[in-house]
Amino acid sequence: MGEAPNAIVLVESPEEVASLEVADESKVAYLTQTTLSVDDANRIIDRLHERFPQIASPPKADICYATQNRQEAVALLAPEADLTLVLGSQNSSNSQRLAELSIERGISAHLIDGPQDIDPAWFVDIDTVLVTAGASAPEVVVAAVLDLLREQFNATIEPRTLREEDVSFPLPRELRVIANK
Repeated sequence: MGEAPNAIVLVESPEEVASLEVADESKVAYLTQTTLSVDDANRIIDRLHERFPQIASPPKADICYATQNRQEAVALLAPEADLTLVLGSQNSSNSQRLAELSIERGISAHLIDGPQDIDPAWFVDIDTVLVTAGASAPEVVVAAVLDLLREQFNATIEPRTLREEDVSFPLPRELRVIANK
């Protein structure tokens, strides 16, 4: 929206689609915020397609699979936990969304930058903790949090994989040329 504020309209719910005003209904496209819940985004997209049958869609390659997969995992696994820890920056919308998904399922969640942010008081009467991370959280930080849970709380770590992430993205052509020199 910062790139073309006069040409972009923010739509936050399916109900808002009915009141959209556009200059030319044959020249409409949509983009999605990757942190929006997949289900919420699909409801809005379905309404957009109903209202604007010729609407242009982004290419599938633009989907942030890591974000989508982590949201699906939290939605499925949070109900099995007593507490969710989300590793990620406070200003990371995809990390914030992971915490929101847990809270929406009735499971307390804390968004933390790393093990230094963990408060032992969070673990009173807690048996199962779901640990997840925003798409850009470094693996070393995740490992440090798991180490702290093992050391301070004698935690047993049970990795869960709901979907294999084997999508790879090639470097842009310009960088491939440089890398092959």
